[in-house]
Amino acid sequence: MLKVQILGSGCKKCYTLTEETKKAAKNLGIEIDLEKVSDFDKISEFGVMSTPALVVNGEVKFSGEVKKAKKIEEFLK
Repeated sequence: MLKVQILGSGCKKCYTLTEETKKAAKNLGIEIDLEKVSDFDKISEFGVMSTPALVVNGEVKFSGEVKKAKKIEEFLK
């Protein structure tokens, strides 16, 4: 199972990225362990300067933008 983290303050963009990520996992037929991280100290540990960000198995895949489910699928494969 993939460990997926959404880094952000809990804003609308963070919510949208969370929903798109859930949709991507569903489209691929995979289960993910999804965690929302809003603690700025933890976010900075990833070296992320702009949120929201997507982290898969500890690796930052992108930050500062929201991608659609189809694009997120590429990061979950």
